[in-house]
Amino acid sequence: MADPWGERMPRSVSLLQTIAVSVGITIGSGIFRVPATVAAQLQAPGAMLLCWVLGGIIALCGALTVAELAAALPRSGGIFAYLLEGYGPLPAFLFGWTELIVIRAAALGAIATIFAEYLGYFVPLSGSEVRQTAALAIVLVGAINYVGVQRAAAVLSASTAVKYAVLLALGLLAFTATGARAAPLTPAWAGGVQGWVLASALIPVMWTYDGWADATAVAGEIRNPQRNLPLALIAGAVCVMLVYLVVNVGFLYALAPAQMAQSKLIAATVAERIPLLGGAGAAVVAAAVVVSAFSSLHASMLTGSRIFFAMADRGLFFRAAARVSARFNTPSVAIALATVLGVAYVLQNDFAQLADRFILGIWPFYAATVAAVFVLRRRSPGLVRPYRVWGYPLVPAVFLIASAFMVLNALVTDLRNTGLTFLIILAGVPVFWLRRRATRGSHLSHA
Repeated sequence: MADPWGERMPRSVSLLQTIAVSVGITIGSGIFRVPATVAAQLQAPGAMLLCWVLGGIIALCGALTVAELAAALPRSGGIFAYLLEGYGPLPAFLFGWTELIVIRAAALGAIATIFAEYLGYFVPLSGSEVRQTAALAIVLVGAINYVGVQRAAAVLSASTAVKYAVLLALGLLAFTATGARAAPLTPAWAGGVQGWVLASALIPVMWTYDGWADATAVAGEIRNPQRNLPLALIAGAVCVMLVYLVVNVGFLYALAPAQMAQSKLIAATVAERIPLLGGAGAAVVAAAVVVSAFSSLHASMLTGSRIFFAMADRGLFFRAAARVSARFNTPSVAIALATVLGVAYVLQNDFAQLADRFILGIWPFYAATVAAVFVLRRRSPGLVRPYRVWGYPLVPAVFLIASAFMVLNALVTDLRNTGLTFLIILAGVPVFWLRRRATRGSHLSHA
């Protein structure tokens, strides 16, 4: 039986578990390598930290805005549900199409491969064994998600807590690193930093913050959603921003920007200089990445499957994908679909490049979702809004400007891949109309 919002699964996920989803999916492997990329581009401590602060502010502006929609429309699918309410079925379908065809499967494949590669530090694995291990990891998290959202949330909460604690500890212990600099933040702006260089460095930083809105996908199973969803989104964004800043300040104490730029495995380089870790620095970092990747993989399966479920439940995908397991109260077919897609991608060559290439595809939908706050305030003034965006309209405007910049920057710097991404999104338009015509024809034939 559906609840007042039309959801058919039990609302059992707590506030802390929802925060764990948000933090778990956002903090992946990026924070272990992107600081080196930013250092290579900016070279000045002040500019580097400003870049991470700006990234956190943009993510927080997005979270503050989407929280209004999440509280007013606590439906499974998150962004899918908000696009459907704000603009109708076509934009919502295109979001689901993009998740189905590229983003979710490629993300699962990429995260699972990172998990397997770093697991290979402890158990030597060949190239084919890495792919097989990654595929098994996807099957494992699919199985955990299938046997109940509470079991899935418990595993995710534990792995996210460990990941966050290890990352925070690494950042704090970096202050004790051998050869740590006495004045790491000076000169803060050596030689000055051009605005366009700072803007370009912001792109990889935003990838590390990506995931700030994904907890909304599980909105149909969150307890007291009108209170807990906004709190979880905002708390999750703040927690991620804080730990990223601690890590980056710690890294700057341990290494000069030039050293950071030359260190591809920057977290391992810093860990090797921490006396408390002795000679185990590389092993500690490898273990941290394994736990981090597993947590992200688990959260990605949890949220991605709910998008497919929501599409089917609202009549925009095959109806079978809306099936809820009678025994476990989980979207069993949607979880199986996400698992199969992830395994298929992970067994392909160069899928990781696909994940990097197409990740931009989500940003137009982020922008449209944030803009939906303006649309619904005008069109549906009577909609019950337990939470309203703090700082409206400035806060959503900041996010929209940042999103427009990211898309334009990608078009200028990588027209081929960005254009291909948008072509894949637009390829969903004829699929939508063909499916609508087939569904309409089916209804007429039954009549």
